[in-house]
Parts: sequence; C-alpha cells; structure tokens
Amino acid sequence: DPLAAFPERPEALWLEVGFGGGEHALAQIEAHPRAGLIASEVFENGLCSLLSRLVPEGGEGTAPLPPNLLLWPEDARRLLALLPEACLDRLFLLFPDPWPKARHAKRRFVHPAMLPVVARVLKPGAEWRIASDDPTYQAWVAEVLSASDLFRLPEPATSRPAGWPPTRYEAKALREGRQPLYWSVIRRA
Repeated sequence: DPLAAFPERPEALWLEVGFGGGEHALAQIEAHPRAGLIASEVFENGLCSLLSRLVPEGGEGTAPLPPNLLLWPEDARRLLALLPEACLDRLFLLFPDPWPKARHAKRRFVHPAMLPVVARVLKPGAEWRIASDDPTYQAWVAEVLSASDLFRLPEPATSRPAGWPPTRYEAKALREGRQPLYWSVIRRA
C-alpha cells in the first residue's frame, strides 16, 4: 500500500515524473496538503534543488520533507512497475526531455509501450497532466495518445490551465518564444 509510506496517510496519491527543480512538486503539496505526492527525479541536481527549497531562507543544513511528499531518486518506470493497480489519482509529466531524434523515440515517457503501464496504475477517471513546449514531442503525444483506447484525450490547452503551477521550464520556453501545450488526459474506465 503506497499510501502507508507517508507519515500521515493521504486521501489521494499523485506521482510527478521528472520534477526538475521541484518548484511544481512543492507548489502542489502546499496547495493540496491531503494529497500524497511521490516526486521522481533521476538527476542529482534536481533532487538537490528540491531539497534546498525546503531549507528556510538564510538557514543551513537540511530540513525535513513535508509529510505529504516522498522522493523517488530513480527512473519512474521502476516505480510504476512496483505500484499496485489503480492506485494513482493523478500523474504529472511536465516538460519532459523530448528526445527529439527519431532513433531516441523509445526513450520518451509517452510511448505506445508505456501506455498500458501508466493505465494500470491510474484509477479509472484519474488525470494525467502532460505539458511540452517541443513541437516534435507535442505531435508525438497527440499521435500516441489518440491511437490508444485507454485514455480520453481532449484538445490541448495553449495556456497554462488554472491549478497548474508554473515551472521554470515553462518560463524558459515562453521567454524563448516556444508555445507550450497542456493536456489533461483522463484514464478511461
């Protein structure tokens, strides 16, 4: 039971894949204290960035993790294989590495082989939030998800929807003139 891993049992279980600097993860747990978030990141600098944000301004050392946050410092694919069926209420995949070369497409998180894995752990009706500023990845997401009957894929939004905290990758994309797209994908029953 993944909910039992939290010091205080949350009402909902969320997963963020590749949290980058951690600003989105921390904004979500602050805004939703009854949701438990597992934040997954393979890069040490991302983990350190999130942890440093927990230390009070001018403070030194370390600070405890908030009770509704768990860190997974490995590839999220390993975690997905370990999670029980229909346990996640929400999944975040925000501005992932687009792996733009065709020969690297198999490394993309949104991939035909990953869809059954993701569908297995999402509860029916659960939301999978995806955002990307890369045109190649955007087209890939639309193509791969529209070919699946596991998810309901509405048209993407062209501006950040309400309740989606900003990320530094989004800010960078906008500064550099790239148009992000935002999908709210729903797991079919």
